[in-house]
Amino acid sequence: MAEKKAQNDDAIGKITDFLYETGQLKRVKRSGWWLIGVDNPENVAEHSFRAAVVGYFLAKMERVDTDKVVQMCLFNDLHESRINDLHKVGHRYIDFREAETKANREQTSGIGDAGREIFSLHEEFQAQKTRESIVARDADLLENALQAREYMKVGYADAQNWIDNIWKIIATESGKKLLCEIEKTDPNDWWKGLKRIER
Repeated sequence: MAEKKAQNDDAIGKITDFLYETGQLKRVKRSGWWLIGVDNPENVAEHSFRAAVVGYFLAKMERVDTDKVVQMCLFNDLHESRINDLHKVGHRYIDFREAETKANREQTSGIGDAGREIFSLHEEFQAQKTRESIVARDADLLENALQAREYMKVGYADAQNWIDNIWKIIATESGKKLLCEIEKTDPNDWWKGLKRIER
């Protein structure tokens, strides 16, 4: 009985460490935007949250497993708590996928079935063979497009390069429709008309 409790306490401890580690993503900046002069870009946690929201809608539109897509989006950049966010110019010089997988494997080992499931989601996302993984990748790309439009709105014209590159690789029909709408929609349209003005 005491041995089982000790194992349980150890598992709880490892899960707690894992949860603290995910908090590191709130401090890891999305480094690609530094290339166009954004001094204080969004962090990885912010990106992952909105990517998961995009993934939810895109999965519904594409009629795939919504839960799996959202989980892939949430855990997709988990490794960046250890290896940081490396922009695409840096990817020319480093096998980043190998580093991502190594970090993810270490992060998820020792936290039981949940860890194995998270690592399996990572492998599925990387392989890009299932419909869910393709939808999750498109959601990740669409979140970048949304962020690019927001940066363009405040004067970073070169953020258009992100959208141009996303057009080259977006895979789903629903993703293409969303990307088209993202490009033509003012990021501030959602709140116009909602303000309550009183005399």
